[in-house]
Amino acid sequence: MGTVLILGANGRFGRHAAEAFWNAGWRVHLFDRARDDLALAATGVDVIINAWNPSYTDWAMQLPNLRKQVISAAKTNGATVLVPGNVYVFGEGRSEIMKARSPHEATNPLGLLRRRIEDAYKESGVQTIILRAGDFLDTEASGNWFDKVMARSLHKGVLTYPGALDVPHAWAYLPDMVRAAVGICNKRAELPTFLDLPFPGYTFTGHDLARLCSLSTDSKVSAQKMNWLPLQIARPFWPMAKHILEMRYLWDMPHQLDGTEFEKLLPDFVATAPDIAVQNAIAPFSSRSRPPKQDGGALRSVPTA
Repeated sequence: MGTVLILGANGRFGRHAAEAFWNAGWRVHLFDRARDDLALAATGVDVIINAWNPSYTDWAMQLPNLRKQVISAAKTNGATVLVPGNVYVFGEGRSEIMKARSPHEATNPLGLLRRRIEDAYKESGVQTIILRAGDFLDTEASGNWFDKVMARSLHKGVLTYPGALDVPHAWAYLPDMVRAAVGICNKRAELPTFLDLPFPGYTFTGHDLARLCSLSTDSKVSAQKMNWLPLQIARPFWPMAKHILEMRYLWDMPHQLDGTEFEKLLPDFVATAPDIAVQNAIAPFSSRSRPPKQDGGALRSVPTA
């Protein structure tokens, strides 16, 4: 254990990470970009969680500078950096099983940017953990694909799915992922300078998710493909549409994250059952869902003082 500085504590990963580290006995500092200086805030910390995640439209402008600041602060304090990674770096048309050593071959703008960010961490000499995961299942509506698009039509018995309904897709239940982050950081003294670690999470097709939603709502839910035409029409007028369409391929490209290295590092980790994870992801905004269930990732609140 030790002291952890959470960057992006109001975001999806950062919010859960702050509570998980606090619950595990760490001293938790929440960084406020409006008033804090990163170099000062990182003084004496053991781990920096870089969960800053600007909008797609700001990635090119903001991410490289944020990465430079984090590396500088970590070097000064001898801190470990943990970054929640994604699957963008692999690129389109790659192997279905994404492993720790799978080549990073993305050529699209967002994928290339993520490759360069990760390469900079690898070359920095700062101990860095990339905890790589698929799309998030959150416990509150936080603007991710599942709650913003897919589950909005559940009251009609429909799961609106962005891709082919029978294609495997990688998912991560956030309470599980941050518990894993805590466990990994507790072992940081045993880790290499750079660790690229896939978090296996779940692998669901659209039909799988619909079945899990049926269990959670006690009613029949069918998966139906999302209509991408409105986004294509909006592309010339709405900058975000270009980036969303750029990553569309992930919904039709079968992929899952290999858990071999993760299981070696955290052999006693017990993931939340998929039906409970989906039930908890639906609960905040679906009157038809059952109440959320407690699980291995249930978290208490971090004190504000």
